[in-house]
Amino acid sequence: MSETGEPNPSHPELWARRANSFGAEAGAYAAHRPDYPLAGIRWALEPLGATAEPEVLDLAAGTGKLTDGLIEVGARVTAVEPDDAMRAEFARRHPRPAALAGSAESIPLPADSVDAVLVGQAFHWFDPPRAFPEIARVLRPGGVLAAFWNMHDSSVEWVAELDRLSRTEVLTRQRSRDPDPAHPLFAPFRRQYFPHTQRRTAESLAATVGTHSHALVLDSADRAALLARIAEYLRGRPETRSGEFDLPLRTLVVRTTPR
Repeated sequence: MSETGEPNPSHPELWARRANSFGAEAGAYAAHRPDYPLAGIRWALEPLGATAEPEVLDLAAGTGKLTDGLIEVGARVTAVEPDDAMRAEFARRHPRPAALAGSAESIPLPADSVDAVLVGQAFHWFDPPRAFPEIARVLRPGGVLAAFWNMHDSSVEWVAELDRLSRTEVLTRQRSRDPDPAHPLFAPFRRQYFPHTQRRTAESLAATVGTHSHALVLDSADRAALLARIAEYLRGRPETRSGEFDLPLRTLVVRTTPR
């Protein structure tokens, strides 16, 4: 997706490798990926109105980055995650709720069981023709589906240069795709951007880039060279060379309701 900086299945084998690359680095993912702004989570749940303690499915929950925010806003969370290692890291960080084995295309929940389905940084990996009916099945009447993407704020000059330096051959081999595929079971998506930041150092921001799928599928030498190049750049910038700094982010949230 051009807007999210995320991939598109132009190359099916590479796409599959990227989709399945996160488990081997589950601990790094938990340590280095950003959370999500609470304002965006509240906006995503806004169609539920005054529902107290909504029951929310964190779908493709990963290590629980979105679950953290859902708990903070008072939701009762059920998590579903297909990758065993990511699920184990989720359990290490969140003794409750448990993360269930499952996917967007096969959700291990009964029909009409949740008020909302939220997806953090994973919606682009779904197979829409199979995932949309499953999501609609588990949603209660009046429910909501929302997806989140954290993105670097490339309107900031040093961040735009960071993104240029972070590009790999993998990222040059993708087409853009609209992040809102239409489906007859759902109304058109609404979208909103929310400002966000992540506290980083030169080394930890390089490590964050290393958790992105386009970096994870590189061979070890190329990945090490990429992360060294990023760290060297950040240590040379006045905005980022002296200890901790705030990485400017924009969080895209899209939401819809069943028809």
